[in-house]
Amino acid sequence: MPGTELFGAEERKEVQDVLDTGILFRYNFDAQRKGHWKAKEFEQALAKHHGVRFAHACSSGSTADAIALAACGIGVGDEVIVPPFTYVAVIEAVLLAGAVPVFAEIDETLCLSPEGIEKAITPKTKAVMLVHMCGSMARLEEIVALCQKHNLILIEDTAQALGGSYKGKPLGTFGKCGTFSFDFFKIITCGEGGALITNDEQIYEYAHQFSDHGHDHIGDNRGMEGHPIIGFNYRIGEINAAIGLAQFRKMPYMLERQRANKKALKESLAKFPEVTFRHIPDEAGDAATFMDFFLPDESTARAVVNALRKEGVEGVQYWYDNHFHYIKNWEHIRQMKAPAKLYVHTITPPQDYATLQLPQSDAIMSRLISIVVRITWTEEELAQLKAKVEKALSSVLALA
Repeated sequence: MPGTELFGAEERKEVQDVLDTGILFRYNFDAQRKGHWKAKEFEQALAKHHGVRFAHACSSGSTADAIALAACGIGVGDEVIVPPFTYVAVIEAVLLAGAVPVFAEIDETLCLSPEGIEKAITPKTKAVMLVHMCGSMARLEEIVALCQKHNLILIEDTAQALGGSYKGKPLGTFGKCGTFSFDFFKIITCGEGGALITNDEQIYEYAHQFSDHGHDHIGDNRGMEGHPIIGFNYRIGEINAAIGLAQFRKMPYMLERQRANKKALKESLAKFPEVTFRHIPDEAGDAATFMDFFLPDESTARAVVNALRKEGVEGVQYWYDNHFHYIKNWEHIRQMKAPAKLYVHTITPPQDYATLQLPQSDAIMSRLISIVVRITWTEEELAQLKAKVEKALSSVLALA
């Protein structure tokens, strides 16, 4: 969790600016603000970094996905292709839009594969929610071309890959819009927060309106603002934005340390011929939040996970068993459990979620291990970590 590793005077200063004004709300109260507009500054920084015209900050990455779907006109009965490996909020956002999630296979990028997307397309498909998992990118050129071929809206969920890029172009800028999360577990954190970026002015207008009860934000009297559309409350607060602004300024350093530490850890893993690594289409654009690697089969992977934990290696993830990130364990989604008729659709999905089989994804996920990369590891701590990792793998692979 890089952002939470670097809280300091910078964050305190930005938060104090807000507290000194007493204005925690992101809109209006111009005279009392003393020139402090933290949400606006954060949005400007995000837009500039990504080379896009517009950015809109909101309350979470989950709401950023919901806003993106609404702003792109996706709703009841529309099919949206989604990955089975992602934080479950992506699926929730599609369901809450009234749309139908259609699961497609991933490949060893850990993201949706072009082949999986192509196979999942039906006449009702409206969009692809492409999630750049664990800090790195999908096979973007092929996926962008595929979406253009089938006239599909591409939305990039870049919650886990802020700062990543593909051939020099920032992730989140290849589709109609990109979304980000700044919760407690992300590269930078607001505590809770998210954002949407786009070059499409109409998408931006819908986004800032939809996330604030449909307000058009014209004029300086909130009670007299127009309501061009129906919306809801997905606003970010000024204190959250203030923290995010300070954190964002540290991102270059965070990325530098993550990439260096991941490289050092990979050197240890590469000593073992049984270990293979995730496919990263552009290594230079990897945000390096996780060290992701594969073992030959599920039983070996499970044995290595147990050995790593026994050695005291922190941040070991075996996603195949994770209840929040892989479809195999989403019983509430598979059984469509919800209060009242919240998730009931008038159109039957093309997949039976309860019995859905994704053999390629299972084969990948069952062999995958990830280790969280920290930025504050000292040279001594990194050396100790590498020793523990090598000892754990040796204890298993020597017996294999």
